Amino acid sequence: MMHQEQDVLVAPNEDDLGTAIESSGGKSDGLAVVLQGLQRSFGSQIVLNGINLTVASGETLAVLGRSGTGKSVLLKLIIGLQKPDSGSILIQGQEITGLPLDALNEIRKKMGFLFQQAALYDSLTVEQNVAFPLQRHTKMTSFEQATRVQELLASVGMEGHLRKMPSDLSGGMQKRVGLARALALKPAILLLDEPTAGLDPITSGEIDELILKLQEEHDTASIVVTHDLHSAKTIADRIALLHDGNVLIEGSFKELEKSGDKFVLEFLKRDS
Repeated sequence: MMHQEQDVLVAPNEDDLGTAIESSGGKSDGLAVVLQGLQRSFGSQIVLNGINLTVASGETLAVLGRSGTGKSVLLKLIIGLQKPDSGSILIQGQEITGLPLDALNEIRKKMGFLFQQAALYDSLTVEQNVAFPLQRHTKMTSFEQATRVQELLASVGMEGHLRKMPSDLSGGMQKRVGLARALALKPAILLLDEPTAGLDPITSGEIDELILKLQEEHDTASIVVTHDLHSAKTIADRIALLHDGNVLIEGSFKELEKSGDKFVLEFLKRDS
């Protein structure tokens, strides 16, 4: 929906959320994630001020914004690590904001999370890190787990590093292992927090290519929080730019480039 005065594609309001899927190019019949009126404050600081967003199955949404604009907070709300002050979070049609912990944990099994620093367990090998969710949440035999881990590590190009410890891996390799672990339970939704942060341009490009490959193979709904505009342009179907607690603009990269909003143009200029 275009803003009449500034020619900005703004976020859909609650009445428009049902039609927001049109911008995904018809890639899915349903919405995997629906956020309505999402608000979160820390003391007097308003971080998110009524966020409305949707993500369809098979679609990748990149969330951009300056530091401190609530991008990582948004992911933590979706996964249930934090609770919103108000608003609604629907995961595959199910409201999660008021769920007890056991029910929330069942929903979490549908979501894979790549933490900003990969967050691998230092005392576990690569193989053990990837196997961890399988041990906790499935009834797979040891052989089945080992087979699944080998498949996952092969899918991210890490099949030759099963016995290594996280301290033996580069930052890019840790991100690959983190992606493998995030995919262990075959999630319908993938949440990626700064997947290229701290990586050199070549490694960042490799991670982008891996995300695109995995997206094509698994057809997940993905939300990628990033400072890396080039990465967002490469991997995302849609981009949402957060500013002052709101989604200032939402659309394809080309639509953002056509915006007449001063902040949008400045953001694209500084991050290009």
